[in-house]
Amino acid sequence: MIVFSFTGESIIYNLGFGDYNSETKTIDDEVITNNGDSLKVLATVASTVYAFTEKYPDALVFATGSNNFRTRLYRMGITNNLEEIKVDFEVFGLRVDNNVWEEFVSGEDYEAFIVKRKKI
Repeated sequence: MIVFSFTGESIIYNLGFGDYNSETKTIDDEVITNNGDSLKVLATVASTVYAFTEKYPDALVFATGSNNFRTRLYRMGITNNLEEIKVDFEVFGLRVDNNVWEEFVSGEDYEAFIVKRKKI
């Protein structure tokens, strides 16, 4: 399940995804399924970011992993697709060492990410 939640700050939306827990009626973003579909899941999530920002072009989409491993996985996904992503989006990372937002640079260590749809 993928959810874009308004953060209450300007035009920032939190991107959350994971398995739906029917008992708690929440999204479990810490579950580990180990079924080998992480690239497919990330591609699906990326496609929803395109759709969401098509409808809300001024939105800033914020994402971070539920743990360091997942944040690293997301960073690697951005890095591996950065040139394609930069065609349509501005990409920013929150630096771990100084807690400053900067334009995403491959090889840097970030703890969170923001994407913003480029104006056409």
